[in-house]
Amino acid sequence: MIDINFNFYSDSRGGDPDIKSPRLRTYHSILWSKPLPCGLPFSMVDMKSKGYLAFQFKSSVCELGSDSIVHSYKNQNRKQWLIKQLPESEVDDLKNLGSTIGGYIIFPRKKIDGKFTINQARGVNHFIDDRFDLTLECIRRYYLNVDSPLFNSLKLYEHFFDLFVDFENYVDYFLLNDLVDDNKQIRFYLPFDDFKSKASFNCIDDYIMYKSNVMKFVNARNLRIQLQKNDWIK
Repeated sequence: MIDINFNFYSDSRGGDPDIKSPRLRTYHSILWSKPLPCGLPFSMVDMKSKGYLAFQFKSSVCELGSDSIVHSYKNQNRKQWLIKQLPESEVDDLKNLGSTIGGYIIFPRKKIDGKFTINQARGVNHFIDDRFDLTLECIRRYYLNVDSPLFNSLKLYEHFFDLFVDFENYVDYFLLNDLVDDNKQIRFYLPFDDFKSKASFNCIDDYIMYKSNVMKFVNARNLRIQLQKNDWIK
């Protein structure tokens, strides 16, 4: 049912897998169609006519979109000073692993009041810079009603986050456990300064540490996905 080694760029026809990969859409539909913490089903609906998926909960429907949670920064202009100092294989290793199912999640995709979606907000916010460890820290704080660089964006979609009740359930539902320690704190890819400074790489060593920790997380999450698949077969 789920091939954890499948690279979604291979069926996205040269486009963004989040939008163009039919297998990624299918995998999302399979993986996240399961009971919510309250015991009710999270029913996924294929909305090909509108571009992606939606969940139906009671009488409400929320459009969902895929979001890559792994970034090699290979094509980001601001990082070219660093990327050009690295062997291409160093960057491609991360990009390729991040293109497997362990490197993707779903978020609400429809704008509210013309404001950024979660996907957009975490991409343009310099304190996040598309890093998922920092995004997950914002989600952790959201459930505690504590401010963060993404708090207002997350609050727009409180109906979505309410479905999971609390942070621990959210982590369990989306198989993010390997990015959280036993004290329910985030395992940051790089040293964290409480959002006092912008997310950035100061040197090659920073990138190598970032890459190592991201790959460790994605490999572990892929194994969790594999185990969940095996549970279905049983």
